[in-house]
Amino acid sequence: MKTLTRWMLLAAALLLVAHLYPGVQVKGFVTALIAAFVLGLFNTILRPVLVLLTLPVTLLTLGLFLFVINALLFWATATVLDGFTVAGFGAALIGSLIYSLCGMAIDVLIERLFPDAE
Repeated sequence: MKTLTRWMLLAAALLLVAHLYPGVQVKGFVTALIAAFVLGLFNTILRPVLVLLTLPVTLLTLGLFLFVINALLFWATATVLDGFTVAGFGAALIGSLIYSLCGMAIDVLIERLFPDAE
C-alpha cells in the first residue's frame, strides 16, 4: 500500500511539474503514472552506474554533477515515452529539480502516513 501510494503521489508530482513549468508536458494521469514508473526504474538501474562512472567529475564539482545526472535521466524518460515531453536539457534540469523537491516532500508525507511498526 505504501509503494502504491508513493507511486500515485509521484505521478501527481509529475503533473504538478508540468503545470508549474511550461518546458515539461504530460498528457494525462495515466501517462504520468507510466513516466513515474519508468523514471523510478531508470533511477534504480541506471543512476548508480552513471554515478560510479562520473565519480571523478562529481567529486571535482563537489556533487553538483549529480544534478546533471538527474536531468539526463529525466530527459531520457521523456525520450522513451509518448505523451511526456521535455523541451531540452535546461527544461529537464529545472523539471528534475522541481520533481526532486516534490519527491522529498512525498517521502516525508509517506513516512508520516505509514509509520513503520516496531
